[in-house]
Order: sequence, then structure tokens, then C-alpha cells
Amino acid sequence: MLNLHGEYECKLDAKGRLIIPAALKKQLPAEAKDAFFINRGFEKCCVLYPANEWDSIAGEINKLSDYIKKERDFKRYFLRGASKLDMDSASRVLLPKSLQEYADLKGDLVLLAYGNKVEIWSKAEYENMLNAEPEDFSALAEEVMSKRKNEE
Repeated sequence: MLNLHGEYECKLDAKGRLIIPAALKKQLPAEAKDAFFINRGFEKCCVLYPANEWDSIAGEINKLSDYIKKERDFKRYFLRGASKLDMDSASRVLLPKSLQEYADLKGDLVLLAYGNKVEIWSKAEYENMLNAEPEDFSALAEEVMSKRKNEE
């Protein structure tokens, strides 16, 4: 199982290209073949998946029924804007304009890598999200993690 990690500050150039940081690139499996998929995040960010991880996620999404409205709606919203990105020889990927606009990506960005994905945030939006941390983070951790422990 892929376990990406790290927080990386970077910039989006004027052409909409993002350089994948070397420390993050080293964590990518050979199966990713320098290819990614990007889509809208649940919050105001984009999510970048190594291509091999996207294949697994897309397989799960494709199991949802087109005959059940909630499942059909989820597929549409989750896949809206999803695009394949190929890393060039300079370790850059070109972010689709529609996703740049959706997440207000320009200039300074923060990449937050965890599990099998990398969230791409505008630096300002990322700081806003962090500033909205719950007052009692330990209570949130207890609630979320104790449920998880009980499921095992």
C-alpha cells in the first residue's frame, strides 16, 4: 500500500505547470510511470493520484450503479474535471485550467501528501484550512480514531 507523506511549498508557473518536488517524486512507485490523474478535492483543493492508484480508485467508482441516483451523482461529482497528467523531463505537470480556477491555484501552492494521494492547495486556502483547526483537536482525534479502532 502506498504511503506518501510530506508537506511541500511550491509555485505554479505562468503556464500552469507545477514541478513535482524531488522528495515527493522519490516516493512514487515505478508503476506510476511518471503519470498522474487529478480531480477536484472535497474541499477547495485538487487531488493528485499516481496513475496506478487512480486505476484502483476508478475501478471502485465504476462499480457504482448508474441506476441509483445517489451513486450516479457521486460518480459525476467525483469524476468532474478528472484528467490524466504526464510528467515531463523537468518533473513538471500541466494543471488543467478548469481545476486551477476551481481551487484558485496560482502562484504559491502547498502540496500535502498522505496515503495514496497529494492534495494541491493554494497557499492562502491551505492556511485558512489550518486556521480552522478544531479548538479541541484531541477530542476529534479520540472520536475519529476510537471508531476506527472499534471497527477492527
